[in-house]
Amino acid sequence: MPMLNIHHRTTYSFRENVSLSPHRLMLRPREGRELRLLSHDISTSPEAELSWSNDVFGNAIASATFPTRSDSLVVDSSATVDLTASAWPVFDIAAYAISYPFLYVDNDWTDLGALTVQQYDDVEQQLATWARGFVASTPTDTLSLLKDISLGIATSMSYQSREEEGTQAPLSTLDRGWGSCRDFAVLFVETVRSLGFGARIVSGYLFNPDGKVTGSTDDGSTHAWAEVFVPGAGWITFDPTNRSMGGANLVPVAVTRDIAHAVPISGSFVGATDAFLSMNVAVEVKAIDSAQAARR
Repeated sequence: MPMLNIHHRTTYSFRENVSLSPHRLMLRPREGRELRLLSHDISTSPEAELSWSNDVFGNAIASATFPTRSDSLVVDSSATVDLTASAWPVFDIAAYAISYPFLYVDNDWTDLGALTVQQYDDVEQQLATWARGFVASTPTDTLSLLKDISLGIATSMSYQSREEEGTQAPLSTLDRGWGSCRDFAVLFVETVRSLGFGARIVSGYLFNPDGKVTGSTDDGSTHAWAEVFVPGAGWITFDPTNRSMGGANLVPVAVTRDIAHAVPISGSFVGATDAFLSMNVAVEVKAIDSAQAARR
């Protein structure tokens, strides 16, 4: 995999000067075994005072405080990463978890906690019923089961990009038969949770080197996918939008229990009720060579 430069620019426009409340920024790529962060910078206009912290999942959070009023807000994030995730990953799953169903050991079960619990109402257990349709027999191969659920979402649902904020409830996605990457990620996570797996949402960026991946029309875009905890292998990445497993072409920024907690920029303003005009988001994910990376 190449080194990547990620440029994420968000512009808010207002009819008049407004007071900007503190904003929460989740834009810094998340370092790990398959991703090395070479550089990252956030700039804003008007200029903000930034303070950094980490949330309960270890995600980097910048809190931006704006001392001046303005009729616009620009948040510009630029990062360079070295992504080494394989397109054909091999996982060393613990012997007791190779076949489903299995039980997490007590420590894992305790630590996974709410990540094993469905976050959306499903009184009639429709997701569990749908999920059991992928269980060929009992026991069944754990990794094959997870791949089949991801593939089942990709093949039975139509992808539709949605610019508006928010995410469909998983039962709505099942009923409608279409959704965005956010909707597919939530459906996958809630489905595997209904089977007893610990799973979490991931938000970040999608690299589209050949223009063939779903969820991006350019060289890259913001994206959402999922991770499932499988003993021995750890957190395994699944992208149901693109029928893929593993972190190739994916740059994680945040992992969360609930996708509502993974908004890249959140905040408010004080001004007239009709002061807000528009929001524009531009994302570019480009491959660069080592010489270009050294100059950044």
